[in-house]
Amino acid sequence: MNGLRPDLAVIAANIVPGSRVLDIGCGDGALMAALRDARAVDARGMELDSHNVAECVARGLSVIQGDADVDLEFYTDGGFDYAILSQTLQTTKRPDLVLDELLRVGRKAFVSFPNFAHWRVRASLLWHGRMPVTRLLPVAWYETPNIHHVTVRDFRELVSAKGLTVEGSWFLSGDHGISDAAANWRAEHAVFLLSR
Repeated sequence: MNGLRPDLAVIAANIVPGSRVLDIGCGDGALMAALRDARAVDARGMELDSHNVAECVARGLSVIQGDADVDLEFYTDGGFDYAILSQTLQTTKRPDLVLDELLRVGRKAFVSFPNFAHWRVRASLLWHGRMPVTRLLPVAWYETPNIHHVTVRDFRELVSAKGLTVEGSWFLSGDHGISDAAANWRAEHAVFLLSR
């Protein structure tokens, strides 16, 4: 779907039309609007930032203000076909518990995150001794909302430890998809589709 951030485009392309979706950390609602308009999806959202919530509501989207760390408990078990957490996992206090909640409220869950083991991040740390500022990680360490620096390998180990099933995985370098080969080193972003 044109105009979507690359990880959101991957998610949108893999959502079954007519599904019920909860987008947690939905930002400005771009994914929800695309799913509603192009796939006839019943999309709901949760967003922490009040400005983004207002923007979503102005677009005619059903969004509430809430925090993924504490407010998912108010949703019913299996109320959605998909729960989506895009570029938000690394900002949560307990990503492991948030994953549990995603797969409680949704039959399947899409999770996307920046890979902090990407070779450019490693090289920046090695050569400059500082947390990098890049196109995809655009703010200094002290202003970033990222509190957990997750890697593809870390995420795979968490998924395995929880006994979850990976139904699909996609890896992005820049705005382009790449193969799974050495994804922990090569991918800037990762997208996983999970189920129990």
